[in-house]
Amino acid sequence: MALDVLCEVANCVHNRNGKSCGADEIYVVSHQGNKARNSEETDCKTFEPGTL
Repeated sequence: MALDVLCEVANCVHNRNGKSCGADEIYVVSHQGNKARNSEETDCKTFEPGTL
């Protein structure tokens, strides 16, 4: 089942129509080891820069 992952990073090569991620897999890490207290402590490692 495909999930709709919202993403507003317009210059990522996986971004579709400026609002969703089209990557086959998504890798998100925590800035604090394996635990995060909020979304600001996470980072999408699937990001690949592209052109606008």
